[in-house]
Amino acid sequence: MTDTVQVALPGREYDVRIGEGLIARAGEEIAPLLARKRVAVVTDVHVADAHLASLETGLRQAGVEPVSLVLPAGEATKSWEQLGRTVECLIAQKVERRDVVVALGGGVIGDLAGFAAAVLRRGVRFVQVPTSLLAQVDSSVGGKTGINSPLGKNLVGAFHQPSLVLADILALDSLTQRDFLAGYGEVQKYGLLGDAQFFEWLEKNGPALAAGDRAARAYAVRRSVEMKAEIVLRDETEQGDRALLNLGHTFCHALEAATGYSDRLLHGEGVAIGCALAFELSARLGLCAQEAPSRVRAHLAAMGMKKDLADIEGNLPSAGALLDLMGQDKKVVDGKLRFILARGIGEAFVTSDVPRDVVLKVLGDALDAR
Repeated sequence: MTDTVQVALPGREYDVRIGEGLIARAGEEIAPLLARKRVAVVTDVHVADAHLASLETGLRQAGVEPVSLVLPAGEATKSWEQLGRTVECLIAQKVERRDVVVALGGGVIGDLAGFAAAVLRRGVRFVQVPTSLLAQVDSSVGGKTGINSPLGKNLVGAFHQPSLVLADILALDSLTQRDFLAGYGEVQKYGLLGDAQFFEWLEKNGPALAAGDRAARAYAVRRSVEMKAEIVLRDETEQGDRALLNLGHTFCHALEAATGYSDRLLHGEGVAIGCALAFELSARLGLCAQEAPSRVRAHLAAMGMKKDLADIEGNLPSAGALLDLMGQDKKVVDGKLRFILARGIGEAFVTSDVPRDVVLKVLGDALDAR
């Protein structure tokens, strides 16, 4: 069974299909989009080992001939160097404006391949085939593409909507437990920002979901995608409501920079810690009850996830240095940091009215607890 969530952007509508076996039958899903029966696939070495043969077979069974580029795995791939390599490869393969680029992988590949498609010939269509939980529930939907700068994460990019998203639940079976739980950091974010009932469902069903319950995984992906699609429709280019999707990310991006965008801290782990810090900051400002951050941390702990700065191995900068790293965040407006805070579970909002000393105190206390 396949569920479909439509992202109904006027003139750029596309479907997000969620189900089992979508990679194997990707050819029949993608073929209707094609002007000529060929596609360029961009993936990474780890995903290629697990899924590329299945994807290529499925494409060929539908009469579609793939040409594939396999990049290194990891966050460092979201770079100028690999972007240039990808674009030049697509040009060498004579990818035309009417053709389709297929991004097979997690968030790194989706962001990079989508950005390459956005700038190639001033815009080539692309299809997202997300293989990680994080990509299925977040980065594959909404059209944000880009790469990292040495000065900060995702500072170079474009809004370029996909033509189709194929979220194969079976692909999640190939993830390590750490990678799966990192993706879950984005899932629980959706409940925290705008759906208290979904968060309650996650509190009850999260352990089964992590243990491999495919029905629970499919529902969690679908509900996350529904919520993201609703917000993207209201605010495609992040002028207002879409910033809600960055709950936890202001802290997260600073922590990722502080840990060198390395395996010390995966993006979804940073999001989970960032959500806990955002709720702690909200409680310190009197916006929500102290029970709210305690509940967030209790759920993360029940899932076996990172929830505090103390869970990050190695040294971290001072509270002041972390706050300075936040200053490079894309959500800075007129020199002011925008925080996504909460009045309770499922009640997030965006504000720039946050006293610097309170943020420093929250970070300082979290560092002292290490």
